[in-house]
Amino acid sequence: MNYDVLIIGSGPGGYVTAIRAAQLGLKVAVVERENLGGICLNWGCIPTKSLLKSAQAFEYAKHAADYGVLIEGDVKPDFAAMVKRSRGVAEGMSKGIAYLFKKNKVETLTGFGKLAGKNSVEVTDNAGKKTTYTAKHIILATGARSRVLPNLPQDGEKIIGYRKALTLDKQPESMVVVGSGAIGSEFAYFYQSIGTKVTLVEFMPTVVPNEDADVAKQLERSFKKMKMKVLTSASVESVDTTGDKCKATIKTKKGEQVVEADIVLSAVGITPNTEGIGLEEQGIETENGRVKVDEFYHTNVDGIYAIGDIVAGPALAHVASAEGIACVEKIAGLTPDPIDYANIPGCTYTNPEVSSVGLSEAKAKEAGYELKVGKFPYSASGKASAAGQKEGFVKLIFDAKYGELLGAHMIGGNVTEMIAELVVAKKLEITGHELLKTIHPHPTMSEAVMEAAAAAYDEVIHI
Repeated sequence: MNYDVLIIGSGPGGYVTAIRAAQLGLKVAVVERENLGGICLNWGCIPTKSLLKSAQAFEYAKHAADYGVLIEGDVKPDFAAMVKRSRGVAEGMSKGIAYLFKKNKVETLTGFGKLAGKNSVEVTDNAGKKTTYTAKHIILATGARSRVLPNLPQDGEKIIGYRKALTLDKQPESMVVVGSGAIGSEFAYFYQSIGTKVTLVEFMPTVVPNEDADVAKQLERSFKKMKMKVLTSASVESVDTTGDKCKATIKTKKGEQVVEADIVLSAVGITPNTEGIGLEEQGIETENGRVKVDEFYHTNVDGIYAIGDIVAGPALAHVASAEGIACVEKIAGLTPDPIDYANIPGCTYTNPEVSSVGLSEAKAKEAGYELKVGKFPYSASGKASAAGQKEGFVKLIFDAKYGELLGAHMIGGNVTEMIAELVVAKKLEITGHELLKTIHPHPTMSEAVMEAAAAAYDEVIHI
């Protein structure tokens, strides 16, 4: 055997798995056809956060006088410089993975990987040369790509996906964003904040439809406050790209309307990269387009595993990493706990930020719980006021009978950094009373967590 573990794909699932396997003393290689780090580091999580930071800096500069800082002359966004910085950040992160691989003695096999048998992988390099490698264990971590709808065929020019949205040659004057999940909302916020006229279209009744209803309403209000046009319970029926501008026909509750824009960005989800990697030839079972696995990511074929976006579950980078670690620790003979999919945090990096974990209020009620719900507004937070970020709130949902934390839903400044506290609390089964009696530092935005817990038990001080 060439390797103990061979991984196809070097995204957050693949590269983290590889490094953990190497730490456990296994001989490891990773097959990657593009840049190390996969979509997340090169075309997703990291470069988008770079653009969003640029937007935040621009907003601070525009409102500098609110903080007692005077800037002479007009403040303008330099779109090309923002994109250049974003690409530089992504490149630096990819090089960082190469360093970590070298440090941990993980080999990189450049090319397209395909299962060639129970214990073998065929790698085709850019020149078309095929080489077969063997391994005791093969882990599929091939990730996903932008989903393409039949009525929104992406031409890479006028109708684009998230990847192109990161590297446009010039800032569009207007844009229609289809889909208001994390990807759609983040791009809609970024482009609107730097001056593009954005229309956000969402099929469901609320934006960020997987979030708690109160959070969704607040984010929609914030979007509209920045002059974004938001259309919910709406769908793009067709797009005419024959003229200089796109003409998007949008079906709404009030009838059809046509919106003209320079660009239409399709952000309606993802499609797993399962084509051409040998699943059918090896008899690997799939369900609803994703690979079927057990609780430690073993497929129905001995020695072949799958993690990340190509298996059922949330398509999130941190989930793929956790799945890969659990998978390879099991391979190495350790006794990891299965992933608790009821305790996965989600974040959307708009302004205000959104984060959540566990059940929404509606889903908790559907599950039959009697609830205690506590909500604390950022407008009552001293730190939020001092920071000029008074929009938002923290909302906590507890089981009234036992005090168990069922869900946490936050919108506001820094909430993507604050959610981890609630993930730990939920994992350790901390009760509402224990949380409200945990002293939080003052002044911080995290005090809103303590206050929201106190509100659920009628002990809140500052509202």
